[in-house]
Amino acid sequence: MAKIGFIGLGIMGSPMAAHLQDAGHELFTVTHRNPVPKVNADKGAVSCASAKEVAEKSEIIILMVPDTPQVEEVLFGESGVAAGLSKGKTVVDMSSISPTATKDFARRITAAGCGYLDAPVSGGQVGAENAALTIMVGGAQETFDKIKPLFELMGKNITLVGTNNGDGQTCKVANQIIVALNIEAVSEALVFAAKAGADPAKVREALMGGFASSKILEVHGERMIKRTFNPGFRIELHQKDLNLALQSARDLNVSLPNTATAQELFNACAAMGGSGWDHSGMVKALEKLANSKVAED
Repeated sequence: MAKIGFIGLGIMGSPMAAHLQDAGHELFTVTHRNPVPKVNADKGAVSCASAKEVAEKSEIIILMVPDTPQVEEVLFGESGVAAGLSKGKTVVDMSSISPTATKDFARRITAAGCGYLDAPVSGGQVGAENAALTIMVGGAQETFDKIKPLFELMGKNITLVGTNNGDGQTCKVANQIIVALNIEAVSEALVFAAKAGADPAKVREALMGGFASSKILEVHGERMIKRTFNPGFRIELHQKDLNLALQSARDLNVSLPNTATAQELFNACAAMGGSGWDHSGMVKALEKLANSKVAED
C-alpha cells in the first residue's frame, strides 16, 4: 500500500481520496485552510501542517485544486510540495489548469528527479463519488503505468492522451468546449420548444430516442426542466475552463467562435448572480433573451 498525499479535499477531491483510503492506502493532507472532511478523517487521514510536510511523508502527491495559481502556490510557494520532494517521488495534478503552465510545472518537478503527470478529470461530483471519473493523462508511459492502479480506484475511462506533459490538460480543455456547446444547444432547443408552445419535457423525451440524444440532453436537459441548478459543476468553474480554451486558442491562432459565445452566456449568468449555479443554468441566459422559460422556477 502506498503513502499518498492528497491536497484539495473539496467537493470532488474528498470522495476521490476516500476511494484511495478504502483500498488501504495511507492518506496525508494539509489542513492550514480547511479541516479534513469527516469522511476522510474517519478513514484515518493524517493532517499535516504544510504541503511540504505532505510531500515529505508521501510517495505520491495528488493535487485537486481550483485553478492554475493555486497549483503553482501548492507546488512552489513557501513550504510547498517542491520543498518536500526527494528523488523518485511522483506528483499527479488532477486539477484542470493551463496546459502551458503545466509544461513549466512539470519541467521544474522532473528536474528534481521526480515523476509528473497532469491528469484532469471529467464527471463532476457524481463521477467522483461513484469512482466513475474520466481521467485524461499527460506524461511518461512509465509514470502512467506506476500510477494507473490508483487512477482505477477513482475512475472508469482512463487514457494516456500523450507522453508529453500538458496533453492531459489539452484534452480536458477540449472536453469542456464540447460540454459547453452541448449545454448551449440543449438550452436553445428547449427554449425554442417552450416559446413555440410545445411541452419541453415531451420534446426532450422524444429527442432522447433519436439522433439528437446525448448525455447532456439526458442529464442537463432534465435539470433545465426540473429547475435543479444546484451544482453539479459550477458555472464559475466552466468559465475558468473556457478562459483556458480561449487563451490557448489565441496563442495557437485558432478561432473558437462558438466557445466564445458559450462563454458570453456563462458571463450573462454570472451577471445575474448565477456563478454558483450548475452549468446547466446557462439556459437562464437564453430564457431571458427569449422572454420565455422552459419551466417555472
